[in-house]
Amino acid sequence: MGGWLGVRALVTGATGFIGSHLVGRLTELGAVVHAVSRKVRAHVDGGQTWHVADLCDADQVSSVVRAAQPDVVFHLASEVTGAREVRMVRPTLTSNLDSAVNLLTAVADWAPSGRLVLAGSVEEPRPEDGAAVASSPYAVAKWAVSGYARMFHELWDVPVTTLRIGMVYGPGQRDVRKLIPYVTTALLRGESPELTSGTRMVDWVYVDDVVEAFLAAAVCDQAPGRVFDIASGSQLSIRDTIELLAKIIGAHQLPRYGAIADRPLDHAQVADIEDAAGVLGWRPQVDLETGLRRTADYYSSAL
Repeated sequence: MGGWLGVRALVTGATGFIGSHLVGRLTELGAVVHAVSRKVRAHVDGGQTWHVADLCDADQVSSVVRAAQPDVVFHLASEVTGAREVRMVRPTLTSNLDSAVNLLTAVADWAPSGRLVLAGSVEEPRPEDGAAVASSPYAVAKWAVSGYARMFHELWDVPVTTLRIGMVYGPGQRDVRKLIPYVTTALLRGESPELTSGTRMVDWVYVDDVVEAFLAAAVCDQAPGRVFDIASGSQLSIRDTIELLAKIIGAHQLPRYGAIADRPLDHAQVADIEDAAGVLGWRPQVDLETGLRRTADYYSSAL
């Protein structure tokens, strides 16, 4: 694919945070966008074909792939949560693993020449981590998805690439329970957000940079069969991140650090982005301060 004009692109999780940004970018580039959601959208922008489907239903997934006949599939539908409760094991398994296997199978059956780019997570254990334990039900489900992706590529030549994405932030994240939207909206209202100790080290990445990584992976001939880290390649503690955000907003009240217990098995995040740079030609373009400023401006105008 030399360009995106006329390319048939299928996006799952199209109403989600990253998915909605990706749909907008593909539409802007002239792609023929097929978007998948579990619910009918109340408002649909022009230029896309929307499909309502439960990706945990293999027949529904096959029907969507047959209808879209995609040149490239971006799989972002996911149950994204860092919760450690045992009740989250089943929903994260079903939402993440079943949906991905159904999509891999449908692409192998109905669009074998189509590229497939999966959204993984830096939370999942890497082979070089040895016997590291996955930190959450979400992380272990994503780890299993990556394993199935490698199998589909090696056994049935499905051209699938996995992007292990860091902590994504930016404008348009509607779930205000997530860290950056929660803290931003609280500070803008003059409230003191309740947080953990804030000592965890995190690798942040701006949503527009993630979108560009998906596009780069889809057009790179060396990408299928590979796994790439997509983040900044540097760490910052949650406390330092929040203090930078508070400075940008001009907030005077302090967060209540330690009001919420730190989650068990949380570990420092840091991506190795050299493969993404060398193979995909991708590096993040938006630094954290600029990204947080754009994010704060978005939520300020939305309040």
